[in-house]
Amino acid sequence: MSKEEPSEDDLKYLLGNMGIEIFFAIERGARNFDTIKLFSGIPISCIRGRVPVLLNLNLIEKVEDEYILTEKGHHFKTKINKNKIY
Repeated sequence: MSKEEPSEDDLKYLLGNMGIEIFFAIERGARNFDTIKLFSGIPISCIRGRVPVLLNLNLIEKVEDEYILTEKGHHFKTKINKNKIY
């Protein structure tokens, strides 16, 4: 079975609205659960459920207890902004 990379539309549906809000909070400078909550308004329990998905999809990474966008995350952000898939 080949391992195919999900498309931007696939990622959008996998993340859902909350996952995308969390993604953009991290993109805007939120680095931990508390600041993600402040930037996005999403409850910590939802953040705890979505961050592992973002990590698993390699859109973010954890460096020294802080979350940052990966190269794939930056590419995804560009596609979202360019194609308005969100």
